[in-house]
Amino acid sequence: MKRIAILFSGKGSTLQYILKTLHGKELEVVMVLTNNPHAAGINIAEQYNMPLKIVDPREFHTRESYDREIVNHLQYCQSDLTVLAGFMRILTPVFTEQIHAINLHPSLLPRHKGLHAIKKSYQDSFENGGVTIHYVNSELDGGEVILQKEIMKKNLSFDAYATRIGILEKEAIVEAIRKILLKR
Repeated sequence: MKRIAILFSGKGSTLQYILKTLHGKELEVVMVLTNNPHAAGINIAEQYNMPLKIVDPREFHTRESYDREIVNHLQYCQSDLTVLAGFMRILTPVFTEQIHAINLHPSLLPRHKGLHAIKKSYQDSFENGGVTIHYVNSELDGGEVILQKEIMKKNLSFDAYATRIGILEKEAIVEAIRKILLKR
């Protein structure tokens, strides 16, 4: 069975969706890791009895030393793929050159790289918005696109749009994981 590791920073809704949809059925989640010791997703990891690592960046002197610690954890768990599911941290080449990873981004890249992508996407002049799953490389939100899913913005309030994007993110990340690891 294929093995994945999941990195997250916040409430863990995408983590929960992956665990509920894929873990123990189509693949094994072998580790979850957060950079936020107060992340609500920690409770989700504990509910699923996941091996959990909390690696606080404030305990490291450089971004590279922090990334080296994450890489060590990921190499130890021997995952086939690392999934960044709301992991709100820019990674250095220490990570990007050693770890096979994908990232979930809430806009149609190359539009709206970085933070606040949902708000920027909602406010732009395009009729559509959406989500992108891409490989992680050393350029922020610049890796090769694996897949994109679109929605039309017409007649949607910002809250309705953000909710739809959240649903689309979960569907897209599972589809991408299946495409990469399970060849479906």
